[in-house]
Amino acid sequence: MLSGLPPLFLFSIGPCARGCCQTGVIFQTGTQQRSERNFRHACELARNNYLGKIHTVQVAAPGPSYRPSYKGSLDPQPVPTGLDWDMWLGPAPLKPYNPGRHVFPDWYLIWDYCYGFIVNWGVHHLDIALWGMPALAEETFEVQGNANYRNEGFTDNVDGWHAVFTYPSGLKMIYSDVNQQQIGIRFIGDKGWVHVDRGGIWANPESLLELKLKDSDLHLPVSQHHGYNFLESVRTGKDPVADVDAGHKATYFGMVADIAARLQRTLKWNPKQETFIGDAEANARLTRPMRAPWKL
Repeated sequence: MLSGLPPLFLFSIGPCARGCCQTGVIFQTGTQQRSERNFRHACELARNNYLGKIHTVQVAAPGPSYRPSYKGSLDPQPVPTGLDWDMWLGPAPLKPYNPGRHVFPDWYLIWDYCYGFIVNWGVHHLDIALWGMPALAEETFEVQGNANYRNEGFTDNVDGWHAVFTYPSGLKMIYSDVNQQQIGIRFIGDKGWVHVDRGGIWANPESLLELKLKDSDLHLPVSQHHGYNFLESVRTGKDPVADVDAGHKATYFGMVADIAARLQRTLKWNPKQETFIGDAEANARLTRPMRAPWKL
């Protein structure tokens, strides 16, 4: 499946220090919000039914609309000394060198190289939504989406978006850029709600913020620091708090939203097979052709 360029992955190959790791590989996703108490507390409130039955999850991430694009000439230019342009492009289509293709953040905003903020920023908040409500990634859903796309310089991928995921159980997730919803993740149940982002945590009733979990409650894994958590996983052979499967699922939710917006029709997703149901055109968009000699 095509990567939407999620955050940094750290991995270690080889035996862990205690010799207890079965696979010899530790793989951590850079969705570092799982190592922050507020995000963990919000998810524990949701998963232990302190909000009642969850019926709606709202997720909003920054879009790139505030990011100016490269303003220089778009004509081909000589490749700078020391830059292997062919290797930089990798499996992407061969295009003439221009600094506007690789200067930050423009390469984030060019379809040839990246899915865009709908995935590479959104993955952080989508990950927390799935941590607090695993059913979002376990049940079949329908998704509708719309988006607008950049057309400035070389930039051409998603600028703003709005997607709605609906489930047979009545559960719904609304995912958008911050121009349409409050930034962060909100779990809404029939007894209350909690909203969390990097700026803080809020709840109704407010007493939920001081709630102490019972011993019988589900306690999510505690990570005091994301880097230390990776090193501890290498030492012990245990999965990190943000494992590769979690990163994969959070990534494809952003991709699915973008595909629905591009096709402008309702799509149905099978989470077990990780494919769209009965839609060959949508499934074809889960991969891209790779420039030779690159292959998987």
